Amino acid sequence: MMVLVMQTDAPFWDSLVFEGIDDVDVEAVTAAFGTVEVVARGRAAGSVCPDCSRFSDRVHDRYQRRLRDLPLAEQGFVIRLTVRRFICGTADCPRRTFAEPFSRLAAPHARFTTRLNHALERVGLALAGRAGARLAARLGFGAGRMTLLRRVMALPDPGFSTPRVLGVDDFAIRRGQSYSTVLTSVEDHRVVDVLPTREAGPLVGWLVSHPGVEIICRDRAGAYAEGARRGAPKALQVADRFHLWQCLGRAVETCVAAHRDCLHNPSPAGTLPGATRPAPGRSPDESEPVGRRAERKKAAHALVHELLAQGHSRRAIARHLGWGLNTVLRYANAARWQDTIRESQSRPSRLDPYKPYLERRFAEGCTSVTHLHRELVADNAPVTYQMVRAHIATFRRAPADAPPRPPSVRQVTSWLTRHPTTLTEEDRASLKEVLARCPELDRAAAHVRDFGEILTNRRGATLPTWIHAVDASQLPGLTGFALHLYRDLDAVTAGLTLDWSSGSIEGAVNRIKKIKRQLYGRAGFELLRKMILLQ
Repeated sequence: MMVLVMQTDAPFWDSLVFEGIDDVDVEAVTAAFGTVEVVARGRAAGSVCPDCSRFSDRVHDRYQRRLRDLPLAEQGFVIRLTVRRFICGTADCPRRTFAEPFSRLAAPHARFTTRLNHALERVGLALAGRAGARLAARLGFGAGRMTLLRRVMALPDPGFSTPRVLGVDDFAIRRGQSYSTVLTSVEDHRVVDVLPTREAGPLVGWLVSHPGVEIICRDRAGAYAEGARRGAPKALQVADRFHLWQCLGRAVETCVAAHRDCLHNPSPAGTLPGATRPAPGRSPDESEPVGRRAERKKAAHALVHELLAQGHSRRAIARHLGWGLNTVLRYANAARWQDTIRESQSRPSRLDPYKPYLERRFAEGCTSVTHLHRELVADNAPVTYQMVRAHIATFRRAPADAPPRPPSVRQVTSWLTRHPTTLTEEDRASLKEVLARCPELDRAAAHVRDFGEILTNRRGATLPTWIHAVDASQLPGLTGFALHLYRDLDAVTAGLTLDWSSGSIEGAVNRIKKIKRQLYGRAGFELLRKMILLQ
């Protein structure tokens, strides 16, 4: 074994290894097999007994501690520290001997230095077990996954003051099986605690042991409402606006589904978004494409020609817009924006020689993709199931002169619950036709607009009037939703009046989902709680 004994320059090694630690002297430094070893000892003449606080310089014996430290120049670093045990001279002191303390270098009985331990804690919090162990190995720390997790579990919970505005929400431990509760401070967007279940009991216990909560933002779960009422009876409960609008959307979908017959009789003039129809003042032969893709093409064409008119070169326009030069050239060379829409040309496929066979078999009545694919494979055709399915799908498309498909229930629900400014012209026209054919959906749309006004403008005081109007309409879904608000009317009114909401809580839940994926579902509740609180 080749061992290199380095020249001991005490001031250099003291400043490099023991900076800020005045009670350690370096005796020797050796390097072997990629590991640097520093031999050190205590400098103080004596120490103070931890029980009676009496100073003693009588040495009982000595022993060595082997401490792993942060790597140095991609080499392992070890400190061999000689520790003295002193004799306590106080007759009535229960401690006869005590070890020389090095509190700033390492904790008692620790095998890692304090700074290496802190680094492992950061790695464990950021990456948890196996991923953290892989990173620690690359950094030269050499710590296993359980070492990292033990470091995380040994960390104390962060201290916090009782928040004035408390956010309460649940998250899934195992979706559909077990759930926990996360508590956040809405004002400064931090997690204050995690409860093992989403029942009322743990929330009541937490609120009783942490008095001072004035406002509780929550969803409309009955357990949280009961827990907040019992644990903090004087606190104001605020229902979350996002969940209210989400519940309204489900009620609107029920109402639209109950009147789906109104959707199946579109007028001849009705078209769906993305369809092709003649523009006003044009003959059918002069029809131009419409839809979102056509709108983007039209806007891009106008933008490029506007920049050209201002005197910019084509390369400068490409750099300014972040587009490819060929894209800018295509728009610049097109006199009309319609000329930029190119018909897609199919590429050669291994299925091409067998397409006539598939067309003949489909015309004969064999429409099963699985059966047709097996026939081709039996004939040693180099085709896949996806190729056959995509080609057969072209046979099932409606003919060009077929009437447009009516909108679906979800599509109409989306039109009714989205902000009017987000709808395209085709969406507005289609929705107008549907509402003209169905007076019930027209009344439902009016109620949705009124609720949106209440939510947006914080007019919670007018909520009872809205509930009464919806109840009088007797619309499926909507009437049940409105009457159900009476069960939690005070919290809903506060949610539609005050500015507090559960937005920060939803952000915390999203972060918890990331931590859960990081732990791969193998972590118990205590480790998951620790990771949530400390990250």
